[in-house]
Amino acid sequence: MAKPSSSRWLRIMSGFSSPSGDALLFFLAIFFFVSLLTHGISRISVLAAEFEGFDADDVEHEEEANEAFDPKFLKSSPLTPTSLTQTSFPESHHGPPPSSAAELPTDDASVSAEKPLASSAFELWDDEEFEGIPVHIADPTSESPSLASENPVGDGVGDGSAVNASNRQWRLSSYFIEILCISFLIIFIINYFIGKRQNELIALCWASQFATKDSIFDKNFSLLGTGDGKEDSPLLLKEGQDVFKFYASGRRYCQGLIATMELRSRHDLIARVMDLLLNKKDSITFGIVMNEDAMDHVVLAIARKKMARSMHKDAKDLHRFATVMATQSSGRRWVAEELMVVTESKEVAGDLMTDVVIDQVFGEKAFDKFGKGFISLHFTDQHPGSCKKLLLFKFALPHANNMVDLTRLITLVPYYIDLIGRYKLSIQARSKTEAPRAKAAQESLKEMQSARQEALQKRRAEKKRLIEEAEAKLSAEAVRRKEEKERARQMKKLGPKVRMLRSH
Repeated sequence: MAKPSSSRWLRIMSGFSSPSGDALLFFLAIFFFVSLLTHGISRISVLAAEFEGFDADDVEHEEEANEAFDPKFLKSSPLTPTSLTQTSFPESHHGPPPSSAAELPTDDASVSAEKPLASSAFELWDDEEFEGIPVHIADPTSESPSLASENPVGDGVGDGSAVNASNRQWRLSSYFIEILCISFLIIFIINYFIGKRQNELIALCWASQFATKDSIFDKNFSLLGTGDGKEDSPLLLKEGQDVFKFYASGRRYCQGLIATMELRSRHDLIARVMDLLLNKKDSITFGIVMNEDAMDHVVLAIARKKMARSMHKDAKDLHRFATVMATQSSGRRWVAEELMVVTESKEVAGDLMTDVVIDQVFGEKAFDKFGKGFISLHFTDQHPGSCKKLLLFKFALPHANNMVDLTRLITLVPYYIDLIGRYKLSIQARSKTEAPRAKAAQESLKEMQSARQEALQKRRAEKKRLIEEAEAKLSAEAVRRKEEKERARQMKKLGPKVRMLRSH
């Protein structure tokens, strides 16, 4: 037990010493996140220092202004309420309103009362800032007596604390988008590696259960995997983070087997959420290419009712040759109620749905227990692709720890390879299937001829277009010479034909 653990730690340490492409991306993502974090911290510290200095300057300026303005001055010189009358001078932009007694037409008593206050109040007046505004000095006696008792220094300190609170709130809200983006990036990177590992674990669990030594495929095929039969050759071919393929060959009646595992996109966070919403399942599809002389006229499909109708509508061979079959009328045991059979001939369906298959998989009780992972089964000798004779099995993959539940469905693959390879139709059934195939062959020949004619017309049109473009680039003299040659050729063609006879 110590040797495997030590070798595992050696592989892990060697993986860290020589990082692969995914590990290198992970390290770069961590470095990018740390650099963004340090940049944000430094920016926060600089902004905090700037706003702290600004608050201190404001407090000092407010204290100086409060010291310069003494509220006792308003108490020591009470003023009689005055009323301003509208002056006869119109407002203009040439200067402040007149302030002397000679220019303002007011009473002598009011002028004498206003002189000492006006001389002191207008010391703080800015002539250039307040142009054209009439003079109005408020009566200090009408204000609240608590105004003089207020502490101006305390007001300045309160304003500073409010500014600091607003600055702190501004700092937090200004980095909300950055924090959100960095959090999403971290979650996306973590989900990428976790999802990638989960998909690899499912594929490896399937291969260890059905493609290793003394397993089902090892007993039925002589060559497994993508290598040349060596022990260290890989069993699975990884075409993507969610697509794995398995190859097997070396069996009678067939050229080979290709198993394609299409797993959920667990490495992609957005696709993972969509798969959960749409309830997508992991699936595996087996495609067996049969030999030309090892498969008779067979078109058959079995699936659940909704999917069987969809297959009959979408699959070209099923739509052309097969029909939906009702329940078996001979009193013989048939497939489960939730399944539907689409076949070209009842004889074919009855011969291929043997008692062994009904008892083990497709029967009512057996299907309730072992048929949870069954999706579809499709046999055809008229497949529209390059390989005409093909067997297709599609199953849903269980959890990585429950791969044993798929054993009975996997055993259908070698069983039907041998059954289809040995099966021969009767003379009556074969005669019924030959007429539709002859008609289909004629239609395919016509389609090929029409496609060939269309391709030939396209080539001619392209050649004509190139000639026209070349003629458009020729000069007038070259066009004239070409027309003369064409005219001479036409005259020679229309002229009398002279035959030369050799005398003996």
